[in-house]
Amino acid sequence: MDKDHLHKDGFVPKHLLKKLAKEGNEEAEKTLVKMASIEQKKTNAVKNDSSEVHSFIDSTQAQRLIYDSENTKEFKRKLVREEGGPLVSDENVNFAYDLSGQTLDYLKNKLGRNSINDQGMNLIFNVHYDENLNNAMWIPNLEQMAFGDGDGKLFINFTRSIDVIAHEMAHGVTQFVNELAYSHQSGALNEHFSDVIGSAVKQHVKGQTAETADWLIGDEIVGPTFPGKALRSMKEPGTAHQFDKQPAHFDDYRELPFDEENDWGGVHLYSGIPNKAFYLVSLEIGTDRAAFLWYTAWHNRQIIRPNAKFVEAFEAIIKTAETLTGQGKLPQQTVSVVENAFRQVGIKSPVTV
Repeated sequence: MDKDHLHKDGFVPKHLLKKLAKEGNEEAEKTLVKMASIEQKKTNAVKNDSSEVHSFIDSTQAQRLIYDSENTKEFKRKLVREEGGPLVSDENVNFAYDLSGQTLDYLKNKLGRNSINDQGMNLIFNVHYDENLNNAMWIPNLEQMAFGDGDGKLFINFTRSIDVIAHEMAHGVTQFVNELAYSHQSGALNEHFSDVIGSAVKQHVKGQTAETADWLIGDEIVGPTFPGKALRSMKEPGTAHQFDKQPAHFDDYRELPFDEENDWGGVHLYSGIPNKAFYLVSLEIGTDRAAFLWYTAWHNRQIIRPNAKFVEAFEAIIKTAETLTGQGKLPQQTVSVVENAFRQVGIKSPVTV
């Protein structure tokens, strides 16, 4: 599959930026212009840097390499901190280093995964990317990440939030695990899985439980002029901000056109439906166990194919729950918990033959 079909957006969806721009938000308008320019830069970078794409996948243990883009659109411009290196004066570099390390630890200790590709792939971070950029992104073709500083109004620095960093790293995991296409329901599952990992890592690092966590995505990077408390709520989809239209039930799902204006068929909009199901399962068996279940199910490529729909993800999760409970790795009630959660969000049980 063309990697460009895997992840077409940044942490802040373009359709949200467009709504904010229509309301007269100048910073959102500036960000949209920047994002258009970055898309072209990413394309050129693939052509110029393609020989390096796989050069850092050979190690058995991930090395963190933090580059300073110095407010340009250049990737790997200036290496400022590498694995084992000391603290530097730039707080944002240190945040990227520390929070990515915590995410690596979660992948290893809770999910049994060795970095993004499960083979110790190095983490390439580009911080201070562009000037006051209101976004962060996983770049499929380069297999690295870029983080903007924010404008200080709409958003603040994107490297300072553990769920942002874990979310973008999880897009890389999805790329290597099952290549979920970034459109319609498969794209919503792609975004959903990143929210799952982002929230699970955040709760683990902060010592929270499913009951005590706020289940907000992006609450740590919204600025003073952002019209809400976060980008999404997994607990209460549709309540995070003024323009949040995320439904929590499949009855409200509508097939949308595949274009930027419609969020590539609603990939961020409809991720709220499986997000709610994950929240409900976590309440019953714990977030770490739920994340382990989801992560394991994501490897069932016979069911979760690149264009998978919600019902197929449900089927894979149910079958995985049956296997893991049989092995004693999850509580015995897990299967019924999953069935009940998906029933509550309107995703019907798959028909078994």
